[in-house]
Amino acid sequence: MRVKKGITKRRRHKKYLKEAKGYSHAKSHRFRAAKNQVEKGLQYATRDRKAKKREMRRQWITSINSACQERGIKYSRFISGLKKAKIALDRRMLSRIAIEDPETFDKLTNLQKKNS
Repeated sequence: MRVKKGITKRRRHKKYLKEAKGYSHAKSHRFRAAKNQVEKGLQYATRDRKAKKREMRRQWITSINSACQERGIKYSRFISGLKKAKIALDRRMLSRIAIEDPETFDKLTNLQKKNS
């Protein structure tokens, strides 16, 4: 006897069409177009998860840099001074401190100046 793929095929098609809800025109109705678009969307999602991390780090560095410029320090000197002072704060925390607690950021810049 030969094996027929009716149920399996329908399930596979339904899976892709369910994922493709919200896409426009044939991409949400026709299997081949839906499958291509869903797979492309997953590729974009993977790529953009990485890009999001880069973009966030770029924003943190920008806010730290602007806070350093207000205090007359270069960003690179500030970071190297913190490393020499063995202060292990990542860019995310430094950015939050610069925005929310300027007094603490002033203390960090003073510590950095002593060690550079």
